[in-house]
Amino acid sequence: MRFEISKVLDAIEGRVSTDPSLVRAVLDLAEVVRFQDLDGGRPASTMRLGMVIDALGRQLEEDNVPVYAVVHRALLSDADLTSNERMVVRRWADDGLVEVLNNPGDRMLEVADLLGLPVLSRGRFEGQAGRFPWVTGQPGRLLAPLPGAGGPVLMARVKGNGPMPTGPSPSGRKLLARTWRCREPGCVLFGGGGGGGAFADLAEIDRKPSGQPPPTLRTGMPMCPRHEQRLTDAGPRPTSEVLSVRIGGMVRRRFVVTAEQPVVVGRAPDETGGVRLGQWLNDEARRWISRSHVRFELRGADLVAQDVSTNGSGIRPGGNMDEAERVALARKQSRVMRGGDIVELYPGVQVSRSSTWNSGGMTNPTSVMAEAPTMAMRVVDRA
Repeated sequence: MRFEISKVLDAIEGRVSTDPSLVRAVLDLAEVVRFQDLDGGRPASTMRLGMVIDALGRQLEEDNVPVYAVVHRALLSDADLTSNERMVVRRWADDGLVEVLNNPGDRMLEVADLLGLPVLSRGRFEGQAGRFPWVTGQPGRLLAPLPGAGGPVLMARVKGNGPMPTGPSPSGRKLLARTWRCREPGCVLFGGGGGGGAFADLAEIDRKPSGQPPPTLRTGMPMCPRHEQRLTDAGPRPTSEVLSVRIGGMVRRRFVVTAEQPVVVGRAPDETGGVRLGQWLNDEARRWISRSHVRFELRGADLVAQDVSTNGSGIRPGGNMDEAERVALARKQSRVMRGGDIVELYPGVQVSRSSTWNSGGMTNPTSVMAEAPTMAMRVVDRA
């Protein structure tokens, strides 16, 4: 039982992130773990985070959706969690996968506002409408996780069909265009060190500069939300592109490419940071697609796809699926990807910029709770 629960927590760990390029919603972990009506279980359980992530995946019709979790520091020692759960949450905090705060306040709403994301919460937030008008007036921005017949569902707190944000707010874009450094040694969100304002090692600013979270704003000044210290501007953030893998019409995975971090996509690439497709492929596709099949990199402002496979790939210019328009990409051949271009590793196995596909697809996404033992997680039957 303990081993199975650990496997679920490991799976959930792959779907918590503070990378603005990848996250799809914001939540307060201390609130979510206490949604006892989702499973009728213990007063607090990190399993409920997995259940809410599954609900988000079904809502977006997309697989592997990461969430941005804000965590009150008290949760790291909450006796209602098991010792293993507390250890896992501390690891997430130490690795910068979740944002740990002494006083979360309205940080969850601030992140959602800066990044243009929905909030998964049962809170009403009427008192925050002055600073964040969308909490009472924009449909789809506040989604309450509630029990459903087949698992949790996300219910919009504001009804209607108003426009959803298409990306970060103007303030968010300005903050995300820069790299920030915290003067507190060992800050996992904004680098480490400090000392007299001299940057001893700029490489330490962030292991993944494109994934640095947005600063919090206090009287207009960028601050570290964890250490409540003013951040120093360390220069422009590296250029990045967010790509999506779509298999059988469904988005299975998003990933980020930067000039410093090319990414290889294939059946089971050996390269660090490679995107593995094997678990989603049928036998024929698995035989065709090489372990390392296509390499994506940024050369200046250009996104370049290079075939590194045995059998070759294809380009669908501008997303044109007419077979006559398909451009073959032979081994070691490279091509600059223009707007809407799709790289096809095998029929139905495609990679493109995430903006190419507005919908993730119509197939039920893989459940992050697939390994959950029935004694540890029981969905309440609402039938």
